[in-house]
Amino acid sequence: MSDHRPDDREQTGAGAGKRPAAAAADPLELIEQCLASFPENDPRQQILYKLRHSVMLAAAGQQQREAEFKKISEVVAKLTAPANRIGTLLDLPGEGLARIVVGGAEYYANVDPRVAAGDLKIGAQILVNEAYAVIKTLGYDLNGPVLKLTEALPDGRLRFEQEMGRQSMILQRSSDLVGVELKAGDELRIDPGHRIAIEKLENRNAKSHVLDDVPTVTWEQIGGQQEAIGAIRKAIEYPLLHAETFQQFKFTQPKGFLLYGPPGCGKTLIGQAAAASLSKLVSESMAAAGQTETLPPVTGGAFLHIKGPEILNMWLGESERMVRDLFAKARARRREGALPFIFIDEAESILGTRRASRSFNISSTLVPMFCSEMDGIESLRDVVIILASNRPDLIDPAVLRPGRIDRKIKVSRPNRESAAEILKVYLTEELPLDSSVLAERGGEKATAVASLVDEVIDQIYKRTDDNRILSIRLRSGQSKVLYRGDLVSGAILSSIVQRAKEKAIDRMIQSGQSGGQPGGLVAKDLSDSVQEEFREGEMLPPDDAAEEWLKLLDHHPEQVVGVSSFRRGRQSEERAVNQII
Repeated sequence: MSDHRPDDREQTGAGAGKRPAAAAADPLELIEQCLASFPENDPRQQILYKLRHSVMLAAAGQQQREAEFKKISEVVAKLTAPANRIGTLLDLPGEGLARIVVGGAEYYANVDPRVAAGDLKIGAQILVNEAYAVIKTLGYDLNGPVLKLTEALPDGRLRFEQEMGRQSMILQRSSDLVGVELKAGDELRIDPGHRIAIEKLENRNAKSHVLDDVPTVTWEQIGGQQEAIGAIRKAIEYPLLHAETFQQFKFTQPKGFLLYGPPGCGKTLIGQAAAASLSKLVSESMAAAGQTETLPPVTGGAFLHIKGPEILNMWLGESERMVRDLFAKARARRREGALPFIFIDEAESILGTRRASRSFNISSTLVPMFCSEMDGIESLRDVVIILASNRPDLIDPAVLRPGRIDRKIKVSRPNRESAAEILKVYLTEELPLDSSVLAERGGEKATAVASLVDEVIDQIYKRTDDNRILSIRLRSGQSKVLYRGDLVSGAILSSIVQRAKEKAIDRMIQSGQSGGQPGGLVAKDLSDSVQEEFREGEMLPPDDAAEEWLKLLDHHPEQVVGVSSFRRGRQSEERAVNQII
Protein backbone atom coordinates (compact mmCIF):
# COMPACT_ATOMS: atom_id res chain seq x y z
CA MET A 1 0.00 0.00 0.00
CA SER A 2 2.92 2.33 0.73
CA ASP A 3 4.10 1.96 -2.87
CA HIS A 4 0.86 3.39 -4.33
CA ARG A 5 1.37 6.91 -5.64
CA PRO A 6 -1.25 9.71 -5.58
CA ASP A 7 -0.59 10.45 -9.30
CA ASP A 8 -1.78 6.95 -10.19
CA ARG A 9 -5.01 7.50 -8.27
CA GLU A 10 -5.68 10.68 -10.17
CA GLN A 11 -5.32 8.92 -13.51
CA THR A 12 -7.45 5.93 -12.56
CA GLY A 13 -10.00 7.76 -10.46
CA ALA A 14 -12.37 10.59 -11.19
CA GLY A 15 -9.91 12.24 -13.60
CA ALA A 16 -9.96 9.20 -15.90
CA GLY A 17 -13.64 9.74 -16.65
CA LYS A 18 -13.03 13.29 -17.87
CA ARG A 19 -10.38 12.60 -20.54
CA PRO A 20 -10.04 9.52 -22.83
CA ALA A 21 -6.80 7.59 -22.57
CA ALA A 22 -6.11 8.03 -26.31
CA ALA A 23 -6.43 11.80 -26.01
CA ALA A 24 -4.10 11.87 -22.99
CA ALA A 25 -1.54 9.90 -24.94
CA ASP A 26 -1.72 12.25 -27.95
CA PRO A 27 1.78 13.81 -28.32
CA LEU A 28 0.46 17.04 -29.79
CA GLU A 29 -1.87 17.59 -26.84
CA LEU A 30 0.89 16.91 -24.34
CA ILE A 31 3.11 19.39 -26.13
CA GLU A 32 0.34 21.99 -26.03
CA GLN A 33 -0.05 21.46 -22.26
CA CYS A 34 3.65 21.97 -21.73
CA LEU A 35 3.61 25.15 -23.78
CA ALA A 36 0.70 26.46 -21.75
CA SER A 37 2.47 25.70 -18.44
CA PHE A 38 5.67 27.55 -19.36
CA PRO A 39 5.79 31.29 -18.89
CA GLU A 40 6.28 33.52 -21.90
CA ASN A 41 9.82 34.07 -23.19
CA ASP A 42 10.85 30.77 -21.65
CA PRO A 43 13.69 29.36 -23.83
CA ARG A 44 12.19 25.88 -23.53
CA GLN A 45 9.18 26.99 -25.65
CA GLN A 46 11.33 27.14 -28.83
CA ILE A 47 12.34 23.53 -28.33
CA LEU A 48 8.70 22.48 -27.87
CA TYR A 49 7.62 24.36 -31.01
CA LYS A 50 10.21 22.46 -33.05
CA LEU A 51 9.08 19.20 -31.47
CA ARG A 52 5.41 19.97 -32.29
CA HIS A 53 6.33 20.67 -35.94
CA SER A 54 8.22 17.38 -36.24
CA VAL A 55 5.31 15.45 -34.73
CA MET A 56 2.82 17.10 -37.15
CA LEU A 57 4.97 16.19 -40.16
CA ALA A 58 5.23 12.61 -38.95
CA ALA A 59 1.44 12.40 -38.49
CA ALA A 60 0.78 13.79 -42.02
CA GLY A 61 3.22 11.31 -43.52
CA GLN A 62 1.50 8.49 -41.68
CA GLN A 63 -1.90 9.51 -43.02
CA GLN A 64 -0.55 9.67 -46.59
CA ARG A 65 0.99 6.21 -46.27
CA GLU A 66 -2.27 4.80 -44.95
CA ALA A 67 -4.25 6.30 -47.90
CA GLU A 68 -1.80 4.91 -50.46
CA PHE A 69 -1.87 1.52 -48.76
CA LYS A 70 -5.67 1.54 -48.91
CA LYS A 71 -5.65 2.30 -52.65
CA ILE A 72 -3.12 -0.42 -53.32
CA SER A 73 -5.19 -2.85 -51.29
CA GLU A 74 -8.29 -2.03 -53.34
CA VAL A 75 -6.39 -2.48 -56.64
CA VAL A 76 -5.02 -5.80 -55.46
CA ALA A 77 -8.51 -6.88 -54.40
CA LYS A 78 -9.91 -6.05 -57.83
CA LEU A 79 -7.10 -7.79 -59.67
CA THR A 80 -7.41 -10.93 -57.58
CA ALA A 81 -11.24 -11.00 -57.55
CA PRO A 82 -12.95 -13.56 -59.87
CA ALA A 83 -14.23 -12.18 -63.22
CA ASN A 84 -17.94 -11.35 -63.62
CA ARG A 85 -19.66 -13.32 -66.37
CA ILE A 86 -21.77 -11.82 -69.17
CA GLY A 87 -25.06 -13.46 -70.03
CA THR A 88 -28.37 -12.76 -71.75
CA LEU A 89 -31.68 -12.12 -70.01
CA LEU A 90 -34.35 -14.53 -71.26
CA ASP A 91 -37.30 -13.93 -68.93
CA LEU A 92 -38.45 -12.34 -65.67
CA PRO A 93 -40.55 -15.04 -63.99
CA GLY A 94 -41.06 -13.08 -60.78
CA GLU A 95 -39.99 -10.10 -58.74
CA GLY A 96 -36.29 -10.30 -58.01
CA LEU A 97 -35.89 -13.38 -60.22
CA ALA A 98 -34.48 -13.80 -63.71
CA ARG A 99 -34.00 -16.62 -66.21
CA ILE A 100 -30.63 -16.10 -67.83
CA VAL A 101 -28.27 -17.92 -70.16
CA VAL A 102 -24.53 -17.77 -69.54
CA GLY A 103 -22.10 -19.63 -71.76
CA GLY A 104 -24.86 -21.72 -73.30
CA ALA A 105 -26.25 -22.87 -69.94
CA GLU A 106 -29.49 -21.54 -68.45
CA TYR A 107 -29.81 -20.40 -64.83
CA TYR A 108 -32.63 -19.33 -62.55
CA ALA A 109 -30.89 -16.43 -60.79
CA ASN A 110 -31.57 -13.68 -58.28
CA VAL A 111 -31.48 -10.00 -59.18
CA ASP A 112 -29.59 -7.46 -57.12
CA PRO A 113 -32.20 -5.09 -55.61
CA ARG A 114 -30.03 -2.15 -56.64
CA VAL A 115 -30.65 -2.94 -60.35
CA ALA A 116 -33.50 -0.78 -61.68
CA ALA A 117 -36.49 -2.79 -62.90
CA GLY A 118 -36.76 -0.64 -66.03
CA ASP A 119 -33.26 -1.66 -67.12
CA LEU A 120 -34.14 -5.35 -67.16
CA LYS A 121 -35.11 -5.95 -70.81
CA ILE A 122 -35.57 -9.31 -72.47
CA GLY A 123 -32.62 -9.94 -74.77
CA ALA A 124 -30.29 -7.46 -73.04
CA GLN A 125 -26.85 -8.43 -71.82
CA ILE A 126 -26.46 -8.75 -68.05
CA LEU A 127 -23.53 -8.99 -65.67
CA VAL A 128 -23.53 -11.82 -63.07
CA ASN A 129 -21.18 -12.33 -60.14
CA GLU A 130 -19.60 -15.54 -58.87
CA ALA A 131 -22.95 -16.45 -57.26
CA TYR A 132 -24.68 -15.97 -60.66
CA ALA A 133 -26.75 -13.08 -59.34
CA VAL A 134 -27.62 -10.30 -61.79
CA ILE A 135 -25.72 -7.25 -60.60
CA LYS A 136 -25.87 -4.96 -63.67
CA THR A 137 -27.42 -4.57 -67.15
CA LEU A 138 -25.27 -3.78 -70.19
CA GLY A 139 -27.95 -3.05 -72.84
CA TYR A 140 -28.44 -4.91 -76.09
CA ASP A 141 -25.51 -6.52 -77.84
CA LEU A 142 -24.66 -4.47 -80.93
CA ASN A 143 -23.51 -7.54 -82.86
CA GLY A 144 -25.36 -10.53 -84.22
CA PRO A 145 -26.54 -12.16 -87.44
CA VAL A 146 -29.35 -10.71 -89.59
CA LEU A 147 -32.17 -13.00 -90.73
CA LYS A 148 -35.31 -12.49 -92.80
CA LEU A 149 -38.56 -13.19 -91.03
CA THR A 150 -40.67 -16.01 -92.44
CA GLU A 151 -43.72 -15.79 -90.18
CA ALA A 152 -44.88 -13.94 -87.08
CA LEU A 153 -46.71 -16.50 -84.92
CA PRO A 154 -49.93 -15.53 -83.08
CA ASP A 155 -48.27 -15.84 -79.65
CA GLY A 156 -45.60 -13.29 -80.61
CA ARG A 157 -42.78 -15.69 -81.40
CA LEU A 158 -40.96 -15.39 -84.71
CA ARG A 159 -40.16 -18.07 -87.26
CA PHE A 160 -37.08 -17.85 -89.47
CA GLU A 161 -36.15 -20.00 -92.45
CA GLN A 162 -32.47 -20.62 -93.05
CA GLU A 163 -30.51 -21.90 -95.98
CA MET A 164 -31.52 -25.07 -97.76
CA GLY A 165 -30.82 -28.12 -95.64
CA ARG A 166 -30.82 -26.27 -92.32
CA GLN A 167 -33.62 -26.28 -89.77
CA SER A 168 -35.93 -23.37 -89.16
CA MET A 169 -35.64 -21.36 -85.96
CA ILE A 170 -38.28 -20.10 -83.54
CA LEU A 171 -37.14 -17.07 -81.53
CA GLN A 172 -38.81 -14.88 -78.96
CA ARG A 173 -38.99 -11.09 -79.16
CA SER A 174 -36.93 -8.66 -77.18
CA SER A 175 -38.69 -6.15 -74.95
CA ASP A 176 -38.35 -3.44 -77.60
CA LEU A 177 -40.01 -5.64 -80.26
CA VAL A 178 -43.07 -6.52 -78.19
CA GLY A 179 -46.11 -5.03 -79.92
CA VAL A 180 -44.14 -4.06 -83.06
CA GLU A 181 -45.89 -5.11 -86.28
CA LEU A 182 -43.66 -7.52 -88.15
CA LYS A 183 -44.32 -9.20 -91.48
CA ALA A 184 -42.70 -11.79 -93.68
CA GLY A 185 -39.56 -10.50 -95.33
CA ASP A 186 -38.57 -8.07 -92.57
CA GLU A 187 -34.90 -8.13 -91.67
CA LEU A 188 -34.23 -8.69 -87.96
CA ARG A 189 -30.99 -8.77 -86.02
CA ILE A 190 -30.80 -11.59 -83.49
CA ASP A 191 -28.47 -12.08 -80.54
CA PRO A 192 -25.26 -14.10 -81.11
CA GLY A 193 -26.75 -16.94 -79.09
CA HIS A 194 -29.63 -17.33 -81.62
CA ARG A 195 -32.32 -17.10 -78.93
CA ILE A 196 -33.93 -13.66 -79.17
CA ALA A 197 -34.75 -11.25 -82.01
CA ILE A 198 -33.36 -7.92 -80.86
CA GLU A 199 -33.85 -5.27 -83.54
CA LYS A 200 -35.83 -4.65 -86.71
CA LEU A 201 -33.66 -3.23 -89.46
CA GLU A 202 -35.08 -0.65 -91.84
CA ASN A 203 -35.32 -1.78 -95.45
CA ARG A 204 -33.18 0.75 -97.31
CA ASN A 205 -34.98 0.19 -100.62
CA ALA A 206 -38.44 0.54 -99.12
CA LYS A 207 -37.40 3.66 -97.23
CA SER A 208 -36.26 5.35 -100.43
CA HIS A 209 -39.61 4.60 -102.11
CA VAL A 210 -41.84 6.38 -99.62
CA LEU A 211 -42.14 10.14 -99.45
CA ASP A 212 -43.56 11.48 -96.21
CA ASP A 213 -45.92 13.89 -97.95
CA VAL A 214 -47.95 13.86 -101.10
CA PRO A 215 -46.27 15.96 -103.84
CA THR A 216 -47.35 19.58 -103.99
CA VAL A 217 -47.43 19.72 -107.79
CA THR A 218 -50.63 21.40 -109.01
CA TRP A 219 -52.37 21.22 -112.36
CA GLU A 220 -51.41 24.85 -113.03
CA GLN A 221 -47.73 23.96 -112.86
CA ILE A 222 -48.03 21.60 -115.84
CA GLY A 223 -47.91 23.37 -119.18
CA GLY A 224 -49.83 21.94 -122.15
CA GLN A 225 -51.30 18.41 -122.02
CA GLN A 226 -54.78 19.81 -121.48
CA GLU A 227 -56.42 16.76 -123.02
CA ALA A 228 -54.55 14.29 -120.79
CA ILE A 229 -55.07 16.46 -117.70
CA GLY A 230 -58.78 16.79 -118.44
CA ALA A 231 -59.15 13.02 -118.88
CA ILE A 232 -57.44 12.10 -115.62
CA ARG A 233 -59.20 14.85 -113.66
CA LYS A 234 -62.57 13.56 -114.83
CA ALA A 235 -61.59 10.03 -113.86
CA ILE A 236 -60.36 10.84 -110.35
CA GLU A 237 -62.19 14.02 -109.32
CA TYR A 238 -65.72 13.65 -110.71
CA PRO A 239 -66.60 10.56 -108.61
CA LEU A 240 -65.73 12.58 -105.49
CA LEU A 241 -67.18 15.95 -106.49
CA HIS A 242 -70.45 14.44 -107.73
CA ALA A 243 -70.71 11.36 -105.52
CA GLU A 244 -74.53 11.28 -105.41
CA THR A 245 -74.87 11.31 -109.18
CA PHE A 246 -72.36 8.48 -109.55
CA GLN A 247 -74.15 6.47 -106.85
CA GLN A 248 -77.42 6.75 -108.76
CA PHE A 249 -75.82 5.06 -111.73
CA LYS A 250 -74.09 2.45 -109.52
CA PHE A 251 -70.78 3.67 -110.90
CA THR A 252 -67.65 1.93 -109.67
CA GLN A 253 -64.77 4.27 -109.08
CA PRO A 254 -61.57 3.47 -110.96
CA LYS A 255 -58.62 2.36 -108.90
CA GLY A 256 -55.81 2.22 -111.45
CA PHE A 257 -54.48 4.51 -114.19
CA LEU A 258 -51.98 4.12 -116.98
CA LEU A 259 -50.15 7.16 -118.31
CA TYR A 260 -48.37 6.34 -121.55
CA GLY A 261 -46.64 8.28 -124.27
CA PRO A 262 -43.21 9.42 -125.51
CA PRO A 263 -40.49 10.11 -122.94
CA GLY A 264 -40.14 13.56 -121.43
CA CYS A 265 -43.74 14.65 -121.96
CA GLY A 266 -44.84 14.99 -118.33
CA LYS A 267 -46.19 11.59 -117.27
CA THR A 268 -44.48 11.77 -113.87
CA LEU A 269 -45.63 15.35 -113.26
CA ILE A 270 -49.22 14.44 -114.12
CA GLY A 271 -49.06 11.48 -111.75
CA GLN A 272 -47.79 13.68 -108.94
CA ALA A 273 -50.44 16.33 -109.59
CA ALA A 274 -53.13 13.63 -109.62
CA ALA A 275 -51.92 12.37 -106.23
CA ALA A 276 -51.94 15.87 -104.74
CA SER A 277 -55.40 16.69 -106.12
CA LEU A 278 -56.99 13.37 -105.15
CA SER A 279 -55.57 13.42 -101.62
CA LYS A 280 -57.04 16.86 -101.03
CA LEU A 281 -60.45 15.98 -102.47
CA VAL A 282 -60.75 12.71 -100.52
CA SER A 283 -59.87 14.50 -97.28
CA GLU A 284 -62.50 17.17 -97.90
CA SER A 285 -65.20 14.73 -98.99
CA MET A 286 -64.69 12.44 -95.99
CA ALA A 287 -64.74 15.40 -93.61
CA ALA A 288 -68.02 16.62 -95.15
CA ALA A 289 -69.59 13.15 -95.04
CA GLY A 290 -68.66 12.58 -91.41
CA GLN A 291 -66.52 9.53 -92.19
CA THR A 292 -68.71 6.45 -91.83
CA GLU A 293 -66.13 3.96 -93.09
CA THR A 294 -64.09 1.63 -90.93
CA LEU A 295 -60.87 3.17 -92.19
CA PRO A 296 -59.60 6.28 -90.40
CA PRO A 297 -60.23 9.66 -92.02
CA VAL A 298 -57.67 10.80 -94.52
CA THR A 299 -55.38 13.36 -92.92
CA GLY A 300 -52.64 13.38 -95.55
CA GLY A 301 -51.03 11.34 -98.25
CA ALA A 302 -48.12 9.01 -98.92
CA PHE A 303 -46.53 8.91 -102.35
CA LEU A 304 -44.75 5.62 -103.05
CA HIS A 305 -42.65 6.34 -106.13
CA ILE A 306 -41.23 3.14 -107.61
CA LYS A 307 -38.97 2.91 -110.62
CA GLY A 308 -39.62 -0.42 -112.30
CA PRO A 309 -36.04 -1.70 -112.46
CA GLU A 310 -35.62 -1.15 -108.70
CA ILE A 311 -37.91 -4.10 -108.00
CA LEU A 312 -35.93 -6.53 -110.15
CA ASN A 313 -33.66 -8.71 -108.04
CA MET A 314 -31.37 -11.58 -108.93
CA TRP A 315 -32.51 -13.74 -105.99
CA LEU A 316 -35.43 -16.07 -106.54
CA GLY A 317 -38.63 -14.76 -104.95
CA GLU A 318 -37.10 -11.46 -103.83
CA SER A 319 -38.86 -9.34 -106.46
CA GLU A 320 -42.21 -10.90 -105.56
CA ARG A 321 -41.55 -10.14 -101.90
CA MET A 322 -40.84 -6.50 -102.73
CA VAL A 323 -44.20 -6.25 -104.52
CA ARG A 324 -45.95 -7.71 -101.47
CA ASP A 325 -44.09 -5.32 -99.20
CA LEU A 326 -45.03 -2.40 -101.44
CA PHE A 327 -48.76 -3.07 -101.16
CA ALA A 328 -48.47 -3.97 -97.48
CA LYS A 329 -46.75 -0.65 -96.79
CA ALA A 330 -49.46 1.18 -98.74
CA ARG A 331 -52.22 -0.49 -96.71
CA ALA A 332 -50.36 0.24 -93.48
CA ARG A 333 -50.15 3.92 -94.38
CA ARG A 334 -53.88 3.86 -95.14
CA ARG A 335 -54.62 2.46 -91.68
CA GLU A 336 -52.57 5.33 -90.25
CA GLY A 337 -54.88 7.84 -91.96
CA ALA A 338 -52.88 8.62 -95.11
CA LEU A 339 -54.15 8.05 -98.65
CA PRO A 340 -51.35 6.10 -100.38
CA PHE A 341 -50.45 6.41 -104.06
CA ILE A 342 -48.36 3.76 -105.74
CA PHE A 343 -46.68 5.36 -108.75
CA ILE A 344 -44.67 2.87 -110.81
CA ASP A 345 -42.49 4.44 -113.47
CA GLU A 346 -41.11 2.36 -116.35
CA ALA A 347 -43.85 -0.15 -115.60
CA GLU A 348 -43.06 -2.30 -118.65
CA SER A 349 -39.79 -3.40 -117.05
CA ILE A 350 -41.55 -5.39 -114.29
CA LEU A 351 -45.04 -5.94 -115.71
CA GLY A 352 -43.98 -7.13 -119.15
CA THR A 353 -45.85 -9.69 -121.22
CA ARG A 354 -45.44 -13.24 -119.94
CA ARG A 355 -44.08 -15.85 -122.27
CA ALA A 356 -44.51 -19.60 -121.98
CA SER A 357 -40.98 -20.95 -121.95
CA ARG A 358 -38.95 -23.54 -120.13
CA SER A 359 -36.40 -21.00 -118.98
CA PHE A 360 -37.27 -18.89 -115.97
CA ASN A 361 -38.90 -15.56 -116.78
CA ILE A 362 -39.42 -13.18 -113.88
CA SER A 363 -42.60 -11.80 -115.48
CA SER A 364 -44.20 -15.24 -115.14
CA THR A 365 -44.28 -14.85 -111.36
CA LEU A 366 -44.11 -11.08 -110.85
CA VAL A 367 -47.16 -10.23 -112.97
CA PRO A 368 -49.49 -12.72 -111.18
CA MET A 369 -48.29 -11.41 -107.83
CA PHE A 370 -49.02 -7.82 -108.87
CA CYS A 371 -52.46 -8.78 -110.21
CA SER A 372 -53.42 -10.62 -107.03
CA GLU A 373 -52.38 -7.66 -104.90
CA MET A 374 -54.40 -5.28 -107.09
CA ASP A 375 -57.48 -7.49 -106.76
CA GLY A 376 -57.37 -6.86 -103.01
CA ILE A 377 -57.86 -3.11 -103.51
CA GLU A 378 -61.46 -1.92 -103.41
CA SER A 379 -61.51 1.69 -104.60
CA LEU A 380 -59.76 5.04 -104.66
CA ARG A 381 -60.44 5.38 -100.93
CA ASP A 382 -58.06 2.48 -100.29
CA VAL A 383 -54.97 2.64 -102.54
CA VAL A 384 -54.46 4.38 -105.88
CA ILE A 385 -52.29 2.76 -108.56
CA ILE A 386 -50.71 4.92 -111.27
CA LEU A 387 -48.51 3.32 -113.92
CA ALA A 388 -46.32 5.26 -116.34
CA SER A 389 -44.75 3.73 -119.42
CA ASN A 390 -43.19 4.69 -122.74
CA ARG A 391 -44.10 1.30 -124.20
CA PRO A 392 -47.60 0.23 -123.12
CA ASP A 393 -47.55 -2.52 -125.78
CA LEU A 394 -45.01 -4.40 -123.64
CA ILE A 395 -47.20 -4.46 -120.49
CA ASP A 396 -49.07 -7.71 -119.83
CA PRO A 397 -52.76 -7.52 -120.84
CA ALA A 398 -53.79 -9.04 -117.50
CA VAL A 399 -52.50 -5.90 -115.75
CA LEU A 400 -54.22 -3.49 -118.14
CA ARG A 401 -57.62 -5.16 -118.14
CA PRO A 402 -60.63 -3.26 -116.73
CA GLY A 403 -61.01 -3.79 -113.02
CA ARG A 404 -57.30 -3.33 -112.44
CA ILE A 405 -56.08 -0.49 -114.63
CA ASP A 406 -59.38 1.14 -115.55
CA ARG A 407 -58.13 4.22 -117.38
CA LYS A 408 -55.49 4.47 -120.10
CA ILE A 409 -54.52 8.08 -120.74
CA LYS A 410 -52.08 9.06 -123.47
CA VAL A 411 -49.65 11.90 -122.82
CA SER A 412 -48.80 13.10 -126.34
CA ARG A 413 -46.02 15.31 -127.61
CA PRO A 414 -46.90 19.01 -127.29
CA ASN A 415 -48.13 20.89 -130.33
CA ARG A 416 -47.24 24.51 -131.02
CA GLU A 417 -49.73 25.96 -128.53
CA SER A 418 -48.90 23.43 -125.80
CA ALA A 419 -45.18 24.02 -126.26
CA ALA A 420 -45.73 27.75 -125.73
CA GLU A 421 -47.57 27.03 -122.46
CA ILE A 422 -44.74 24.76 -121.31
CA LEU A 423 -42.14 27.43 -122.08
CA LYS A 424 -44.13 29.97 -120.04
CA VAL A 425 -43.83 27.67 -117.03
CA TYR A 426 -40.02 27.74 -117.21
CA LEU A 427 -39.47 31.18 -118.81
CA THR A 428 -41.17 33.37 -116.21
CA GLU A 429 -41.24 37.09 -115.59
CA GLU A 430 -39.10 36.66 -112.45
CA LEU A 431 -36.03 35.90 -114.58
CA PRO A 432 -33.66 38.84 -115.13
CA LEU A 433 -33.72 40.15 -118.70
CA ASP A 434 -31.08 42.27 -120.38
CA SER A 435 -31.98 45.94 -120.84
CA SER A 436 -31.63 45.58 -124.62
CA VAL A 437 -34.38 42.93 -124.62
CA LEU A 438 -36.73 45.23 -122.74
CA ALA A 439 -35.89 48.20 -125.01
CA GLU A 440 -36.55 46.22 -128.19
CA ARG A 441 -39.90 44.89 -126.90
CA GLY A 442 -41.65 47.93 -125.53
CA GLY A 443 -40.06 48.09 -122.07
CA GLU A 444 -42.61 45.85 -120.32
CA LYS A 445 -41.28 42.62 -118.93
CA ALA A 446 -44.44 40.58 -119.57
CA THR A 447 -44.44 41.62 -123.22
CA ALA A 448 -40.73 40.87 -123.55
CA VAL A 449 -41.12 37.36 -122.08
CA ALA A 450 -44.06 36.59 -124.36
CA SER A 451 -42.03 37.79 -127.34
CA LEU A 452 -39.09 35.54 -126.38
CA VAL A 453 -41.44 32.56 -126.08
CA ASP A 454 -42.85 33.22 -129.56
CA GLU A 455 -39.37 33.47 -131.05
CA VAL A 456 -38.31 30.13 -129.52
CA ILE A 457 -41.49 28.44 -130.74
CA ASP A 458 -41.01 29.82 -134.26
CA GLN A 459 -37.42 28.62 -134.30
CA ILE A 460 -38.44 25.08 -133.25
CA TYR A 461 -41.56 24.62 -135.35
CA LYS A 462 -40.64 26.32 -138.62
CA ARG A 463 -40.43 23.92 -141.57
CA THR A 464 -36.96 24.67 -142.90
CA ASP A 465 -34.11 22.52 -144.10
CA ASP A 466 -32.11 23.32 -140.96
CA ASN A 467 -34.91 21.90 -138.79
CA ARG A 468 -35.09 18.55 -140.60
CA ILE A 469 -34.07 15.58 -138.46
CA LEU A 470 -35.21 12.33 -140.10
CA SER A 471 -36.70 11.11 -143.35
CA ILE A 472 -38.94 8.05 -143.03
CA ARG A 473 -39.71 5.98 -146.14
CA LEU A 474 -43.11 4.32 -145.85
CA ARG A 475 -44.20 1.00 -147.29
CA SER A 476 -46.50 2.84 -149.68
CA GLY A 477 -43.44 4.41 -151.34
CA GLN A 478 -43.98 7.85 -149.86
CA SER A 479 -41.42 9.62 -147.74
CA LYS A 480 -42.13 11.65 -144.64
CA VAL A 481 -39.79 14.23 -143.18
CA LEU A 482 -39.69 14.69 -139.40
CA TYR A 483 -38.78 18.17 -138.18
CA ARG A 484 -37.73 19.37 -134.74
CA GLY A 485 -41.29 20.27 -133.88
CA ASP A 486 -42.35 16.65 -134.49
CA LEU A 487 -39.93 15.34 -131.85
CA VAL A 488 -40.08 18.09 -129.23
CA SER A 489 -41.04 17.26 -125.63
CA GLY A 490 -41.50 19.06 -122.35
CA ALA A 491 -38.10 17.83 -121.17
CA ILE A 492 -36.43 19.31 -124.27
CA LEU A 493 -38.13 22.69 -123.72
CA SER A 494 -37.07 22.68 -120.07
CA SER A 495 -33.48 21.87 -121.09
CA ILE A 496 -33.45 24.73 -123.63
CA VAL A 497 -34.40 27.26 -120.96
CA GLN A 498 -31.85 25.75 -118.57
CA ARG A 499 -29.08 26.11 -121.15
CA ALA A 500 -30.06 29.74 -121.78
CA LYS A 501 -29.92 30.44 -118.03
CA GLU A 502 -26.42 28.98 -117.85
CA LYS A 503 -25.25 31.24 -120.67
CA ALA A 504 -26.73 34.33 -119.01
CA ILE A 505 -25.24 33.41 -115.63
CA ASP A 506 -21.79 32.86 -117.13
CA ARG A 507 -21.95 36.18 -118.98
CA MET A 508 -23.04 38.06 -115.84
CA ILE A 509 -20.19 36.52 -113.82
CA GLN A 510 -17.63 37.44 -116.47
CA SER A 511 -19.07 40.94 -116.73
CA GLY A 512 -18.93 41.40 -112.96
CA GLN A 513 -15.31 40.25 -112.80
CA SER A 514 -14.29 42.68 -115.56
CA GLY A 515 -16.06 45.60 -113.88
CA GLY A 516 -18.91 45.82 -116.37
CA GLN A 517 -22.60 46.20 -115.64
CA PRO A 518 -24.32 42.82 -115.10
CA GLY A 519 -27.06 42.11 -117.65
CA GLY A 520 -29.56 39.30 -118.01
CA LEU A 521 -31.14 36.87 -120.45
CA VAL A 522 -31.01 37.81 -124.15
CA ALA A 523 -32.70 36.33 -127.21
CA LYS A 524 -29.42 34.90 -128.52
CA ASP A 525 -29.09 32.75 -125.40
CA LEU A 526 -32.34 30.98 -126.22
CA SER A 527 -31.57 30.74 -129.94
CA ASP A 528 -28.16 29.17 -129.33
CA SER A 529 -29.65 26.82 -126.73
CA VAL A 530 -32.19 25.52 -129.26
CA GLN A 531 -29.41 24.73 -131.73
CA GLU A 532 -27.24 23.03 -129.10
CA GLU A 533 -30.08 20.97 -127.65
CA PHE A 534 -31.18 19.48 -130.96
CA ARG A 535 -27.60 19.08 -132.19
CA GLU A 536 -26.77 16.93 -129.18
CA GLY A 537 -30.01 15.00 -129.51
CA GLU A 538 -29.50 14.00 -133.16
CA MET A 539 -28.80 10.30 -133.40
CA LEU A 540 -29.81 7.36 -135.54
CA PRO A 541 -30.52 4.07 -133.76
CA PRO A 542 -28.85 0.78 -134.71
CA ASP A 543 -30.66 -1.52 -137.06
CA ASP A 544 -31.83 -3.95 -134.38
CA ALA A 545 -33.35 -1.14 -132.28
CA ALA A 546 -35.10 0.78 -135.05
CA GLU A 547 -38.52 -0.75 -134.42
CA GLU A 548 -38.55 0.14 -130.72
CA TRP A 549 -37.16 3.59 -131.49
CA LEU A 550 -39.90 4.33 -134.01
CA LYS A 551 -42.56 3.36 -131.47
CA LEU A 552 -41.17 5.94 -129.07
CA LEU A 553 -41.57 8.50 -131.87
CA ASP A 554 -45.28 7.59 -132.17
CA HIS A 555 -44.78 5.98 -135.57
CA HIS A 556 -45.89 2.47 -136.43
CA PRO A 557 -42.84 0.50 -137.60
CA GLU A 558 -45.06 -1.81 -139.67
CA GLN A 559 -45.48 1.01 -142.17
CA VAL A 560 -41.81 2.09 -142.23
CA VAL A 561 -39.21 0.42 -144.44
CA GLY A 562 -36.31 2.88 -144.17
CA VAL A 563 -34.94 5.67 -142.01
CA SER A 564 -32.39 8.28 -143.09
CA SER A 565 -30.82 11.11 -141.14
CA PHE A 566 -30.33 14.74 -142.13
CA ARG A 567 -27.41 15.00 -139.77
CA ARG A 568 -24.50 16.87 -141.34
CA GLY A 569 -22.37 14.54 -143.47
CA ARG A 570 -25.00 11.76 -143.43
CA GLN A 571 -27.73 13.07 -145.74
CA SER A 572 -27.50 10.06 -148.05
CA GLU A 573 -27.22 7.42 -145.32
CA GLU A 574 -30.30 5.25 -144.88
CA ARG A 575 -30.97 2.35 -142.58
CA ALA A 576 -33.57 -0.18 -143.63
CA VAL A 577 -35.90 -1.53 -140.99
CA ASN A 578 -37.89 -3.99 -143.07
CA GLN A 579 -35.70 -6.88 -141.99
CA ILE A 580 -36.83 -6.54 -138.36
CA ILE A 581 -40.53 -5.97 -139.06
